[in-house]
Amino acid sequence: MEPNKRFISSVTDGNLWIYILSLGKEQEVQQKETSRLIFEKFGFLPNELMVRTVLFRLKNDGYISKEKLKSEKAYKTTDKGIKELENTKNFCQNLLLKI
Repeated sequence: MEPNKRFISSVTDGNLWIYILSLGKEQEVQQKETSRLIFEKFGFLPNELMVRTVLFRLKNDGYISKEKLKSEKAYKTTDKGIKELENTKNFCQNLLLKI
């Protein structure tokens, strides 16, 4: 695999938590809509099983909270999740300045 394709894979499918936290930082997101919203906003369609796995882990670790939206399972990014997202954003900005 070419280095650029490997990099793109690692920062998209390999890091779904970034996109999930980003979607939920301003409003509740229905869990069943997560993959579609990632595709619409970020341009790639993640594996549905991986999305569910990442949602489960984020919820268990306190980065998202369990919500209900229109009687459906939903989530919202917690303050802890927003802080983690900001830390990652700062890391990426610093990395870009170095490469």
